[in-house]
Amino acid sequence: MTTYDYLIVFLAFLVAGLMSFLCTPLAKKLAWRIGAIDVPKDARRMHKKPIPRLGGFAIFLGFFVSTMVFTFNFISLPIYGMLLGAMVIVALGMADDVLALRASRKFIFQLIAIAIPVACGVRIERFPDFFGRGSYIELPLVWSVLISMIWLLAILNAVNIIDGLDGLACGVSSIMTIFVTIILILLEAPQVAIIAAALAGACIGFLPYNMNPAKMFMGDTGSMFIGYCLACLSIIGLFKAYAIVAFFAPVILYLLPIFDLMFAAVRRMLSGHSPMQADKSHLHHKLIALGFSQKQAVAILYGIATILGFCAVLITADDFGKALIVIGIAFVIIMAGALILYRRLKKTEQKNSEENDE
Repeated sequence: MTTYDYLIVFLAFLVAGLMSFLCTPLAKKLAWRIGAIDVPKDARRMHKKPIPRLGGFAIFLGFFVSTMVFTFNFISLPIYGMLLGAMVIVALGMADDVLALRASRKFIFQLIAIAIPVACGVRIERFPDFFGRGSYIELPLVWSVLISMIWLLAILNAVNIIDGLDGLACGVSSIMTIFVTIILILLEAPQVAIIAAALAGACIGFLPYNMNPAKMFMGDTGSMFIGYCLACLSIIGLFKAYAIVAFFAPVILYLLPIFDLMFAAVRRMLSGHSPMQADKSHLHHKLIALGFSQKQAVAILYGIATILGFCAVLITADDFGKALIVIGIAFVIIMAGALILYRRLKKTEQKNSEENDE
């Protein structure tokens, strides 16, 4: 990449951040006007008073304006498909933030939205050959479309699922998107890096309004839009890269929301419920149950996302030795933390049980 490329990436980040920050008050007024308000009506919600939840619209505006300004002269068909699908996702999110759509209805519109970029070439077209017959196995079109749609749906909903504490989903998404931008720069993909930088800037521009205590939520408009963009960027910029290690970078980078999504789906099915039924047993809920404050829980998950981001960067840089060391250290830290948290949870449960008995 040239110095000019670096400058454009930085400007895309800056413009998107400023646009998102400046548009958030307007989105807040729009939310109150159309009724996109999150009213705390069940135990899953951590806030105590109604809060507008259309911040994702400001994130979208910041991202879209910056992307169009800095990529207008080289937008390809896959990028057009990504942007068009993003508009459908934002429209769906806004409708859900106002009307609280059924999960089944949202799923249908999600399928329509992700079908657009997939039809425009945003597809995982090859898979690493683990049996040594070659670097990659080219996927038949049917499998390419199927795997791509599953990945898009998974990441879209994974980011949506972790949006449960002030600043959590937006902050984790900011961290992941910054690392995506770094990886794309390492892979010499300036065009896609500009788009990733615009998304990172748009997320960070909204974050001051979303940190605890939140003045505004990004709602499904934001969480689905960000998850959708992260999934598309991983396919366009990473899964299509010729370096095999780049194939694994997005899996590691998005591991936090992926794990929460898979854990939630398995937990709900084992308890006899629909995998799409909301509950209060996500990672952030567990941390709150352990006695951590919202800010502490968010900081812990930020730390995990950052560690995973560094691992993804090291792997992409072909430094396997350092990557293994970092992953090993991270694994030990996470396991030790999990053990401490588990013991703390047991003590909390025992204390609550004793208080109830009294």
